[in-house]
Amino acid sequence: MSGVLLLDYGAGNIRSAARALERAGMNVKVSADPADVAHADALVIPGQGHFRQVMEAFDQSGFRAPVLHAAQTGLPILGICVGMQLLCSGSEEAPGVRGLNLIPGTVRKFQPAPELKVPQMGWNALDARGDSPILRGLGPDAYAYFVHSYYIPLDVPVQHGAVTRYGVPFWAALSRGNIHATQFHPEKSGEVGLHILRQFKQNVLEKTGP
Repeated sequence: MSGVLLLDYGAGNIRSAARALERAGMNVKVSADPADVAHADALVIPGQGHFRQVMEAFDQSGFRAPVLHAAQTGLPILGICVGMQLLCSGSEEAPGVRGLNLIPGTVRKFQPAPELKVPQMGWNALDARGDSPILRGLGPDAYAYFVHSYYIPLDVPVQHGAVTRYGVPFWAALSRGNIHATQFHPEKSGEVGLHILRQFKQNVLEKTGP
């Protein structure tokens, strides 16, 4: 197997994400070359920062066209944190900036309230919905670590994933065909995060690989 391609386009925590994927048993290649997408068994899209800056860095790196083509062919894709948000049509953080539109819908901003600090930083419970292959085997007390100010609302068409709440309910993780994503950081979520990455390997990568 060629293994998992971790996209290095200048806007993600590459080192810690690569270590987490390797701990989950995956063969990981970190690459800034869009040509490598054609030879991967799966893609992982990390992301940190402002939606406009992250999306512009992604586009300037030349990844948009090969990633969209890979998605159309059924290649497994895993988005992490802002990498999850890039999969959507756009974000309130940067009106007019086109996301990848692999998950139709708009990313929303948390509305500050006296009892809610924005960004959210901390642990939240995961309430599984449907049958996401990356969430199988999670116990009822699974918690993951979040750092974000924007979220994917429940009106985004997702059947399989996990919901959590911070003032409002939102998609903490999702699976839609070959597209998978987590708003939280698996690499910072201890055994729960490692379990999710192992499920991605076992239930997604190994089921679609050659």
